[in-house]
Amino acid sequence: MKPDVTLDFHYKSSIDKVWTALTDSEQLAKWIWDNDFKPEVGHKFQFRAEPNEWWNGIVDSEVLVVDKPHTLSYLWASAGETTTVTWTLKESADGGTDLHFEQSGFSEETKARQGAIEGAKYSWTMMGEQLEKLLAAK
Repeated sequence: MKPDVTLDFHYKSSIDKVWTALTDSEQLAKWIWDNDFKPEVGHKFQFRAEPNEWWNGIVDSEVLVVDKPHTLSYLWASAGETTTVTWTLKESADGGTDLHFEQSGFSEETKARQGAIEGAKYSWTMMGEQLEKLLAAK
């Protein structure tokens, strides 16, 4: 299945630091949202953000793949839509980390809605920038 959203990030931090930022609940809360994540296949968890008039602020998730420190994948179910988020990490030549992001499985209805995929891409780009700030502060 071709992903609906793909993004590539490069961080100066080591692959282990980036992996920890993706898999440690406290660090995740600093660049995504509050959560009860554990890097264990089958673990069901939630991301919790500030609700608004269009959304209850909850993302229900389940860990699908944990291949430390190379691949992390989980379900992302919110607002009637269930997608799969996959992070792929590779050590770069400069000792930093190349991080590839994919989100796939949006419904045809969502894909047809003007701005929906662009909105997801924008949100994940902003989160990637927050991750960069978190890594730089460590």
